[in-house]
Amino acid sequence: MLLYKKLLHRAAVALTLLFIPAVLSAGPSPSGYYYQIKIYHFKTPEQESILDSYLKTSYLPMLHQKGFSNVGVFKPIETDTADRKIYLFIPFKNWKSIETFNAEAPNTMAVNNQDYTNAAYNKPAYSRIETIILSAFVTRPRPLAIKLTGDRAKRVYELRSYESPTEVLHYNKVRMFNSGETDLFDRLGFNPVFYGSVIAGSHMPNLMYLTTFNDRADRDKHWDAFGKDAQWKDLSGRKEFQNNVSKADILFLYPTPYSDF
Repeated sequence: MLLYKKLLHRAAVALTLLFIPAVLSAGPSPSGYYYQIKIYHFKTPEQESILDSYLKTSYLPMLHQKGFSNVGVFKPIETDTADRKIYLFIPFKNWKSIETFNAEAPNTMAVNNQDYTNAAYNKPAYSRIETIILSAFVTRPRPLAIKLTGDRAKRVYELRSYESPTEVLHYNKVRMFNSGETDLFDRLGFNPVFYGSVIAGSHMPNLMYLTTFNDRADRDKHWDAFGKDAQWKDLSGRKEFQNNVSKADILFLYPTPYSDF
């Protein structure tokens, strides 16, 4: 009986050790960054002007003063006139920094932007604010510095969201990224900014990532090379990584003049 229990214990330990790499490769980095994507929805040019002024002269300077860097502010290249948007990307070094920042933010907002801070109830600076929180991938635990050489005004930043049919398949897709897809993006020079699993958002379960290019032609050239690459064909052809994306949203953005990158 004692021998039987010892054998069961050893088998359990062996199974645990077997599955640990898979769990770690699929899950978030225990010491990685968290990302916040804040989306301001608005309708009028006047609202856009107020938001730009607020972000440029109050919000980003406040973030920089608190030690944040690589804060991104982007707008869609193709604008939906019925629901226009500004995207704000903030990297947090850990979860505690998110808690601290959100607790302090209301007391440090826009003292020099009264049109934003003290907007009337019937004349707000936006229609609504949407917030997405992501946890960095274990193989890319922090934001990456981009290395673009082209004209900033022509840059194309591609924000992608991959939704999965189930949570299990979401983590399967994250594991696919950590098993070689992120390496492929690096090798082909996609200039990624971040990869993250969404832990709070309206399209879960999903992951998101941002890649950057000198212009649209540069973007198309990179994706053409990606689709033809032998490593991608091998990775996407594996039986273990099938049917893990049910919807892909692709958004083309450009950086505002006051964005950090």
